[in-house]
Amino acid sequence: MTVSPMNAKKHKPDDPTISPPVLEMITVANEYCLFFERAGNYKADDILEYYQKMAPLLYLKGALLPVVQVSDEAVAQCFVTEEQWETVFRSLREQFKSLDVYYVLDHHNDTTETSLSENMADIYQDLKDFLMLYQKNMTPARESAIAQLRKLYQTRWGPAIITSLQKVHHILYKDAIDPAIFDNDDEWLV
Repeated sequence: MTVSPMNAKKHKPDDPTISPPVLEMITVANEYCLFFERAGNYKADDILEYYQKMAPLLYLKGALLPVVQVSDEAVAQCFVTEEQWETVFRSLREQFKSLDVYYVLDHHNDTTETSLSENMADIYQDLKDFLMLYQKNMTPARESAIAQLRKLYQTRWGPAIITSLQKVHHILYKDAIDPAIFDNDDEWLV
């Protein structure tokens, strides 16, 4: 069924802060945060398998977030404390052990050390801050939450998903990858 531009306008919500892409992001972000708040209860493989499935969904939902004009910049705030971030980070690091550190190329094509635990905890922080601000249920708070999450997607957690998902894939499928196609370099995927 084709929707004409006239009919599409009737189905668009007047408030972009409650549009389907935003509501879907809330659902996915909430699932991610709940899981990582209990990460210490899971084995490394369970965390990696969860992340493998959740990360692409988060990336897609981040790409679909609408551009929202913020009517009151003063409502922007962060909620996740350093202690909360540390709790998530340490529980992940304890589970991942030697799998945690990996290397990526930065924008200057230099090799930079990074961490699965740090990336996953940073994503947790951005999503949790979004959820907490959005929950204030005032239009300026919702606008600010969406605008802030969208910006952080572009600059921080979107790129973190891409690099960490590559490492997670390598860990989960290391036995299936034929090292001969990479000149017997077992660390072909940094």
